[in-house]
Amino acid sequence: MPELPDLTAVELIAQYRARTLSPVEVTEAVLARVEAREPELHALYAYDPSGAREDAKASESRWHAGEPLGPIDGVPLTLKENIATRGTPVPLGTAATALVPAPEDAPAGARVRESGGVLLGKTTMPDYGMLTSGLSSFHPPSRNPWDTTRTPGGSSAGAGSAAAAGYGPLHVGTDIGGSIRLPAGWCGLVGLKPSFGRVPVDPPFLGRVAGPMTRTVADTALLMSVLSGVDGRDHLSLPPESLDWTSLSAQVEGLRIGLHLDPGVGLPVSPDIRTAVTEAARAFEAAGAVVEPVDPFLRREMLDGLDTFWRVRAWSDMSMLPEDRRAKVLPYIADWAAGGGDVSGVDAYRGFAQIDAIAVATLRVTERFDVVLSPTCPVSAPPAEWPSPTNDPRRPFEHIAFTLPYNMSGQPAVSINCGYTSDDQPIGLQLSGRRFADLDVLRAAAAYETLRPPSRPWPCP
Repeated sequence: MPELPDLTAVELIAQYRARTLSPVEVTEAVLARVEAREPELHALYAYDPSGAREDAKASESRWHAGEPLGPIDGVPLTLKENIATRGTPVPLGTAATALVPAPEDAPAGARVRESGGVLLGKTTMPDYGMLTSGLSSFHPPSRNPWDTTRTPGGSSAGAGSAAAAGYGPLHVGTDIGGSIRLPAGWCGLVGLKPSFGRVPVDPPFLGRVAGPMTRTVADTALLMSVLSGVDGRDHLSLPPESLDWTSLSAQVEGLRIGLHLDPGVGLPVSPDIRTAVTEAARAFEAAGAVVEPVDPFLRREMLDGLDTFWRVRAWSDMSMLPEDRRAKVLPYIADWAAGGGDVSGVDAYRGFAQIDAIAVATLRVTERFDVVLSPTCPVSAPPAEWPSPTNDPRRPFEHIAFTLPYNMSGQPAVSINCGYTSDDQPIGLQLSGRRFADLDVLRAAAAYETLRPPSRPWPCP
C-alpha cells in the first residue's frame, strides 16, 4: 500500500468524501516526508508548516460538514516561487531581488486557495527562471530524488523535486521554453504546458504559461480544472470555456500520430532516449494508431535569434538594478544576459521575429497530426551544479529544441515518463497537440499510461 504522501489527489478526494481519511492526517504525513527529504533536496522556499496545518484543519471541518470549497479541498500542494502569494516575497530565484512581500495572490495562487488546497510553501527556481537547473544565487541547488547528484531540471526545479519525492500530489510550475516539461521528464512526472492563455498568469508574457506537475494524468487534469478559472488580470488569456477535465477516455485506434526524433538543431538525442520514445510510438501503433515520421523543422537562426532576443530582454531588466544588486546575479546568468547589452535594435527585432517564425513552422508541420510524440529532452539530467546540459552560456538552449516550439506556437504539450536510461534515470515522452486541444493531449497521455510498461517505484523516502 502506498504511504499517505504518495496517494494521488484523486485518491485523497475520494477518501475525504468517504471519510476514511482526513486532510489533517494526510498533511501531517506529508510534512513528515518534507522534514525527512528537504535537507537533502532543497526543493522548497517559504515552507510554511503552520499555515499548512491551519489550511488542513479548516478543510477537515468543511468535509465534515459536507461543504468542500472545490475539487482539491484538503489536498497538499506547492506553487513555484514566481507565482505570487499574498505576504510572501517573490525573489525569482536570485539574490539580486529586493525581498518585498507580494500584495496579492497571482491567479494560480488565488485559484488553489479558493478551492481549499493546502499550501505547503513555494518551490525553488534558478535566477529569473532562465536555467534548466535548480542552480540559484538565492537558494541551495535543488536536487533530483532519483539521483541527488543530478539536477531535477528547471526552471520549475523545486516543483519537480518535490513532486518526485512525494511532497503531496499537486504542484504548479511555469513554462516559457520547457520549464514544466523538462523537470517533469527528468523526474518521471506528468507535466503539462497548457495552451497559451488557458491558465491565466500575472504578469502575462509571450509563451509563458502556468501548469500542473503531478505523478498521474488524472491529477494533472484535476488541477487544470482549478487553474483554468477566469482571471481578468491576464489580458492574453483565452475566453472562458467549460471543459470536462475528468473525461480522459480516448479512442487510440485511428489516431494520427507524428514521431519527431530530430528537431533540426541542438543536442543529438541519446540512444536510450531515442529507443524509449520509438517504443512508445510502437505501443500506440499496436493499439491501432497511425504513426508517421515528422521531419526536422527548427532552424539554427530560429534558436539563435530567440536567444538574442531573450538576452536583450534579460539585460534590459538587469541593467536597471543597482550595481551592488546586479553583482549578486548567478555568474552564468549574468554572463549570458550581458551578451544582450551591445545588440543593435535591428538585431533585437530580428531575434524577436523568430517567435513568429518558430510558431508558423511548428503549426504547419504538426497540423496534420492529432498528437506528435518526441523526447521531452534529448539528454538525461546533468549534475546538480551545472546550470544546463551544455554548461556553457554561449550555448544555452541546445537542449530545449523539442519543448520550445510549442511555447511559441501556443500549442498544448505534456511530458510523461516512458522508461529509464541505462543508468536508471527517467525518460520523458512529450505529447503535443493542436492549438487549444488540451483535453485531447491529456487523453492521449492517459491512454499511454495504460500502454506503457510498469513504472518503477518512486524514489525511497
